Amino acid sequence: MNMKELGEFIAAERKRQGVTQLQLSQAADVGRRFVVETEAGKDTVQTGKLLKVLDTLGVSIALTSPEGV
Repeated sequence: MNMKELGEFIAAERKRQGVTQLQLSQAADVGRRFVVETEAGKDTVQTGKLLKVLDTLGVSIALTSPEGV
């Protein structure tokens, strides 16, 4: 999954939950601009803030190793 796909996923989940970008940003204690840029797929988002947004939405992520490593 790349940042564009992750941003689209976050936007879709936020909308599915009926939450505005402002509401999500306030609940995750990040700026609204951060949510906007994350949903747009900006590559330089801060990992800590991204994890707070995902946690606020109740989304967990799983890390996997590539085969053969």
